[in-house]
Amino acid sequence: MEFIKVNKAYVKHIALIQLNRPKELNALNLQLMGEIRDNLKELDQDDEVRVIIITGDERAFAAGADIKQMAGKSTIDMWKVDQFSTWDQINKTRKPIIAAVSGFALGGGCELAMTCDMIVASETAQFGQPEIKIGVMPGAGGTQRLTKALGKAKAMELVLTGKFISAEEAYDYGLVNKVVPTEVYLKETVALASEIAAMSPIAVQMAKEAVKRSFEVPLEEGLHFERKNFYMLFSSEDQKEGMNAFVEKRKPDFKGR
Repeated sequence: MEFIKVNKAYVKHIALIQLNRPKELNALNLQLMGEIRDNLKELDQDDEVRVIIITGDERAFAAGADIKQMAGKSTIDMWKVDQFSTWDQINKTRKPIIAAVSGFALGGGCELAMTCDMIVASETAQFGQPEIKIGVMPGAGGTQRLTKALGKAKAMELVLTGKFISAEEAYDYGLVNKVVPTEVYLKETVALASEIAAMSPIAVQMAKEAVKRSFEVPLEEGLHFERKNFYMLFSSEDQKEGMNAFVEKRKPDFKGR
């Protein structure tokens, strides 16, 4: 791997993926995205990993896509590259992914953060979709996920003007889970990840699946999907352990079975 660093045991049951193009403010080129995709597929199959964190550095989570790779491309060139298949794979990851964001999260960087399930932001974080300033528009989910998070009016403003919003604004709009001092943003992300990792991995993954489904289907269909996953969990050892531990007034020991 050239453009990311991966620590499968950063903390117990937590894997860390760190974008590693500091000179380019972690701009997302095709190779970097491919490395993220391949490692997420591997981590999704690793029973020792329960939660995944994606981060950059204090200066930038990711300042956008690598424009140099796209500037001279034609429509057919872009179609052949099929760069968005990588984003589809990220979205298919069953385990929860938390973005730890400091500094710039712009364009593709903002879209990558929004593809994650939760976002912890440092006080210096800035979010935005400035693609309009270079004659294009968001293409990796920016118009869709930003609208679902911020609502039509604010998303339209950001997409059509290319303006940035601060971490505090992002929190007020519901885009991020929490805003913390820059020096502890990764530590706070790990704390959230550890809290989730202490739960039943099977229940966590099925619950994540149900929450995501709520954005895709009508309420009645979503409720049916939720109930199906709820019933399925009664076939797990973790369900027996969790309920027995509750009755016996002790802490459960979930095994992911």
